[in-house]
Amino acid sequence: MKAYPTIVALSSGAGRAGIAVLRISGERVRFAVETVAGSVPQARKASYRPLRDAHGDVVDHGLVLFFPAPASFTGEDVAEFHIHGSRAVLSRLLSVLTALPGLRLAEAGEFTRRAFEAGKLDLAAVEGLADLIDSETEWQRRQALRQMEGALGRAAAAWRAGLIRAMTRLEAEIDFSDEGDVGGPLIAEAVADAQAVAVSLRAALGSFAAGERVREGFLVVLVGAPNAGKSSLLNALARRDVAIVSPAAGTTRDAIEVRLDLGGIPVVLVDTAGLRESADPVEAEGVRRARERAASADLVLRLQPPDSEPERQDGDGREIIVATKIDLGARADACDVAVSAVTGAGLPELIALIAARLSDRQQAEPALVTRERQRLAVADAVAAIERAGALPHAMPELIAEELRLAVRALERLIGKVDVEDVLDSLFSGFCIGK
Repeated sequence: MKAYPTIVALSSGAGRAGIAVLRISGERVRFAVETVAGSVPQARKASYRPLRDAHGDVVDHGLVLFFPAPASFTGEDVAEFHIHGSRAVLSRLLSVLTALPGLRLAEAGEFTRRAFEAGKLDLAAVEGLADLIDSETEWQRRQALRQMEGALGRAAAAWRAGLIRAMTRLEAEIDFSDEGDVGGPLIAEAVADAQAVAVSLRAALGSFAAGERVREGFLVVLVGAPNAGKSSLLNALARRDVAIVSPAAGTTRDAIEVRLDLGGIPVVLVDTAGLRESADPVEAEGVRRARERAASADLVLRLQPPDSEPERQDGDGREIIVATKIDLGARADACDVAVSAVTGAGLPELIALIAARLSDRQQAEPALVTRERQRLAVADAVAAIERAGALPHAMPELIAEELRLAVRALERLIGKVDVEDVLDSLFSGFCIGK
């Protein structure tokens, strides 16, 4: 395995805490542990030690763990120091460690990149780990954990194996067609094998829209007339002042977005301009944008203020009619739910209704394909298989070439080929210490 400099970083959250974890990885881990903690503890067993600087002064007391290569996260020797989480302790111990020859601070995502390059994680699992770190809701956690545990990698390996079998049949036809021990409709069997893989690939592609929504959040748009209570409801659901609330009509001109966890579901809630005809070009543009956002939303909350009639616009379940300002005696008939942003009445019922509507759009199992990069790789594999199936069976060499392109697309999916640009972008988004 390629030798790298030994790196060290804080792997737990920054800031004042009861416990913090410093992680080291590389060929000089044993030297660093011996220097700071006196000796290397037994593998995978925590040992309580005084941690000393170059002058022998105790910096802190903490737990030391050692994970020898190759059975570690990065595939290298790895050590962890579990210490008290004060800024002074962290700063001092990091200074002591980085002053040792051959040690430096880790860059963003460098530990995980080493795990990838050591074959501990494939690219899809790395993306799952990034999503798990960023997850904010239960649905996001489940989906990211499935990716990190290798669900897409295992599926890609099975798809690739199926295509390799098909290519083996084609090679037998090409190389040994003149010999008596090779017979049968090998080309037809190869194409059938590839088509079976394509069926599974298309099913995975079908989960992409739901998977992307879980990662990015379902788009829920508030619409209604001016002063219908959209901004007040946004603030109430967000539990903080996100939008300006004013009795003056037309306060909201542009869309205001806030990310929320509603019943464990990731939601991007959008407040929009009040729907009305306006001679003000700025407000008119806001109304146009409001209608545009509503048209692309996963769910629309159409707010009905007092003394207005419900105006349901669609019949596909994408819309919830919300009667607002019920603390003022507003009518709630013919609406799906009635709320008051002032008293909080009806908000739990609204959240439950939003969660129920969005749950209907989510699959029972987390999606396999959740990123645009993954979708493109799977789509390329499907396209290559379709081209192979369209070729005459008298052209086995061309069929084999198309299947080779499909295999290469799957190898891009899990990071075996053509991923340097992807890696640079992906790992730059990781926190330092991961």
